[in-house]
Amino acid sequence: MSAQSANAIQRNQVDLSDFIDWSGVECLNQSATHSFPNALKQGYREDDGLLLESDADEQLLIYIPFTQVVKLYALVVKAPEEEGPKTVKLFSNREHMGFSNVNDFPPSDTAVLSEDNLKGKPVVLKYVKFQNVRSLTIFIEDNQSGSEITKVQKIALHGTTVETTDMKGLKKVEDH
Repeated sequence: MSAQSANAIQRNQVDLSDFIDWSGVECLNQSATHSFPNALKQGYREDDGLLLESDADEQLLIYIPFTQVVKLYALVVKAPEEEGPKTVKLFSNREHMGFSNVNDFPPSDTAVLSEDNLKGKPVVLKYVKFQNVRSLTIFIEDNQSGSEITKVQKIALHGTTVETTDMKGLKKVEDH
């Protein structure tokens, strides 16, 4: 955690949901009736009755590609106290991860969520590890009570977009 107040998102940080490539989002081990849009999409995630739930066991693996490069600053999770996530591992720019190989790679950051975090207190990430993020994989390893089902009401990612050069807008310089 940084020295600044961890419960306040910095002014220049935005909710990155507008920059998620929704057609590429995947969630492994999600319940068919309680899927990832309930926790990730604006409008759905504000509804207390809608949840993302795990299916076969407590683990969830969520892959989130972005439409442009972002800098990730904080993770906000809201979840029920008992079934909410406990250990959350984040992987920057790691594609094609599954439960069989998720432990083969070191995470960019790991968070152990507290009761305050599950009520929406932001988890400030290791900012240097999330400077040029094209995709994010979130591995929810376990939950608070050790039960078979993990429930998540809201996942929000806060950060900024990376200003990149629009190569199509460049014009050829004439030689003189």
